[in-house]
Amino acid sequence: MNTGPAHGTWEREPAARWEDAFLAGNGRHGALVLGDPCTERVIVTHHTLVRPNGGEHARPPRLAPLLPSIRDRMLAGDLGAAADFTDGRPLQWVQPFHPAFAVRVDVPGGPGPAEGRPFRRSVDFATGVVRAETAGRCAEVFVSRADDVIVHRVTATDGTELDLGVALDHRLPGAPAELDVTQRALPTEDGAVLTLHARYPHSDRAYAGTTVVAVHGGSAEPAGAGGTPGAPPGLRVRGAARVLLLTRVRRGTGPQDTAADANALRALLAAHSWDGLLDRHLAPHRSAYERVSLDLRADPRERALPGSELLLKPRSPALLERLFAAGRYHLLSSGGLLPPRLTGLWTGDWDTAWSGAFTANANLNLQTASAVAAGLPEVTAAQARLVAGQLDDWRTNARTIFGARGVVAPSHTDGESGLTYHFSPSHPLHLWTAGADWLLKPLVDHDETRGERDPRTAAALAETALFYEDFLTTAPDGRPAAVPSYSPENLPATTGAVDAAMDLSAARHALRTAAAYHPGGADAERWLALADRLPPHRVNPDGALAEWAPAGIDDVYDHRHLSHLYGVWPLDEITPYDTPDLARAAHRALVLRGAEDGSAHGHLHRALIAARLRDAGLVGRALGRVLDGDYFHASLMSAHYPGRDVYNADAAHALPAVLVEALVQSTPTRLVLLPAPPPDCPEGGLRGIRTRFGATVDLGWNRGRARAVVRPTRDCRVELRTSSGARTLDLTAGEARVLLVEDAGHPHIPPPPMEGTPWHDTRSQEP
Repeated sequence: MNTGPAHGTWEREPAARWEDAFLAGNGRHGALVLGDPCTERVIVTHHTLVRPNGGEHARPPRLAPLLPSIRDRMLAGDLGAAADFTDGRPLQWVQPFHPAFAVRVDVPGGPGPAEGRPFRRSVDFATGVVRAETAGRCAEVFVSRADDVIVHRVTATDGTELDLGVALDHRLPGAPAELDVTQRALPTEDGAVLTLHARYPHSDRAYAGTTVVAVHGGSAEPAGAGGTPGAPPGLRVRGAARVLLLTRVRRGTGPQDTAADANALRALLAAHSWDGLLDRHLAPHRSAYERVSLDLRADPRERALPGSELLLKPRSPALLERLFAAGRYHLLSSGGLLPPRLTGLWTGDWDTAWSGAFTANANLNLQTASAVAAGLPEVTAAQARLVAGQLDDWRTNARTIFGARGVVAPSHTDGESGLTYHFSPSHPLHLWTAGADWLLKPLVDHDETRGERDPRTAAALAETALFYEDFLTTAPDGRPAAVPSYSPENLPATTGAVDAAMDLSAARHALRTAAAYHPGGADAERWLALADRLPPHRVNPDGALAEWAPAGIDDVYDHRHLSHLYGVWPLDEITPYDTPDLARAAHRALVLRGAEDGSAHGHLHRALIAARLRDAGLVGRALGRVLDGDYFHASLMSAHYPGRDVYNADAAHALPAVLVEALVQSTPTRLVLLPAPPPDCPEGGLRGIRTRFGATVDLGWNRGRARAVVRPTRDCRVELRTSSGARTLDLTAGEARVLLVEDAGHPHIPPPPMEGTPWHDTRSQEP
């Protein structure tokens, strides 16, 4: 029996719903594999597939001329003036994300597992291979990180011959009836090339899919899928030992060149077998996935359970282990060309909730929260790619809405446009100015981890600082003020206010970080001076950190967003060590916050902040709300609401970050061990965590005792924080330090190993 954590999951039945399909992806292409042995469907997605809906032509509102009068009215006490800062347009959603088609592999008249045949479907997180096995047949799928192609193999495993129908089927839930679809099946010497071209209604934009089918043994001829009348044109395979399919999708304008893709895929098949293609994929995928692992010493019997059965044990350490592993796997698989959408990289329905967009004011950063510490720079690079590709649009937002230099990020984007046009009176998202700093924060953390400053991040920070120079106005007390100001997605009595706590934290952080990236000049001096003059946070009569700095604006506690606690997480502005009074007020605000509609991201955002504030009980309760609330599908992808309502990646992707923050935290000058370990995790090991001072940490703990191995890549001095107190730790590049922490007294820090001695292997020595 396996004695280690499960690096994969499995089920005893095929997926009856696409939400339960096992997932694969390479950050560009995605695949949802349902695993039905009679009618296998591999639903194909691609990050660029967004349906034109008018958003492709939308522009930000031209409001800059209105800003001076709106500011004057608001600073005079008329907060209702913010409602006039609009051009009155109706809400325009960004272009919705959608699936491309399903690759169907039908077995005419074939028996399924319900008729007594054994069945198992599984996904291996370490390899990215999804497998469905039944008597006599095995189907396997992975999405290559090396060759950017969906690889699908069907094999006869008992010496019998395969009789299959293969087709590309665009008829997925919600597909528009007006979708103009053209399909072909062109025979080749060893199989066929299947193509699908789809043009969106009332648009010149289109997408195309190409599948090259190689048949080994037997025969193949063009036909409807499985010979079914009215089915899409496809291929009928008879007498084959195995069938190998390679699929790619592209989106563009006008006719798509499927011939070029077909030639490229056929050349790939000529050069590499399944094993060769898999080996090429494993090099980048396995190395990324295996950088970090979590072992909670779970019961081996529970580790062996199918995912759907393990989900019925919400207090099982084995469930946390598997969700941690699945979260990192899904995050890695969905981050590449772009970071994860609200649905990651996957959907089986054209009617995707909230357009399947990138919701930047909370969800995107929550999903990518573990990327830096949990060893997935591929995901951080995807976020950097999104930012870099939209900076021109962000400049347009700043200029058109606020009459300012610099950049302003939108709250919602489809990945194509970075323009702000999605807003309404109930969600005045065009008032949100903190987005650039919020989205750049993970890139700054990444720079700190590697010890180098990316010039692209430096340039974007400078433009963010320039925006604040122009946007911040002067309040009656002489201080700079953010007017109008918005705290996503909560509202006071009006549609906007003055000096939301998130805006103040973002402005301070952006100005100071931009100065740090551009030291010594007049710009840095000016930015630091402006940051120092910003108003402080306010503590309200309830003893809680107020969501808006001016007195007289009441807090609205029952809300899913915690934007006002941006200074706690992900910033280091408010900590129990440096600002204890503000930390107590932030904790009070966190305790008073309600759950509103039960959105998963609200619970896990609460857990991340609680971990920073060292409240292990609140971390455990927030995790418990998600684990008890039936948020996870059998695929281990999550839902937005309890009861598996609305497919959404927030919980799946954010949960690993919660566990990391509860066990290991770092800043460029501090290491915190076991700040808030969840009560259901009394012992375990966390390996490979990256710190912002340039070291990796392997941590083992057992009921109050801990052992950590710190492996620095550069010389530094950091403050070590544990439950025992604080101590200075001097680290030398290349010299591992072993830290032994007891419940009482100061941490015992053995001297660094002698030169030439090997680093300690904590995997065999953890308590």
